[in-house]
Amino acid sequence: MEASKVTGLLFDQLSFRNDRQNVISSNIANINTPNYKTKDLVFEDELQKANKSNDLSLTTTSSMHIAGSNNSLKQQEKSKLIELKGLEEQNDGNNVNLDSQMSEMSKNKVIFDALQSSIKKDSTWFKSVIESSAKN
Repeated sequence: MEASKVTGLLFDQLSFRNDRQNVISSNIANINTPNYKTKDLVFEDELQKANKSNDLSLTTTSSMHIAGSNNSLKQQEKSKLIELKGLEEQNDGNNVNLDSQMSEMSKNKVIFDALQSSIKKDSTWFKSVIESSAKN
C-alpha cells in the first residue's frame, strides 16, 4: 500500500540517487587510474527527451475510457550509465576532475536528503489519515 501516488516515484528517484552516488564514488576512486574515463548516470535527460516527444502522455481511444495516472513513467525512468565526453584529459589519459566530482557528490546528497525528507513527510501524512479514520 502506498501513502500517495508519488510515493513510488520518490522511492525510484531515491534509488537512482543512490546508484548515482556509487558512480561518482567510483570516479573519485579511479582518479589515479590511467586511461579511466569519467562516467555518469543519467535520468533527467532521458526523461526530458521522452517528455518533449510526448511519449509520456496518456492516450484514450474512447470517451468511455477512464483517465488514469501516468504509470508508463516507470518504464521510461531507466537510468543509463554513460561516459562523459569532452573533458580535459591528464597526461595518463584519465579525465576525472576531483573538484567537479565532489561538487556533483554534494549536489546528489542534497537531493537524496530532500527525497528522504519527502518520503518521511508523505508517510507521516498517511499515518495520520489512518489514525484519524480509526478513531471514527
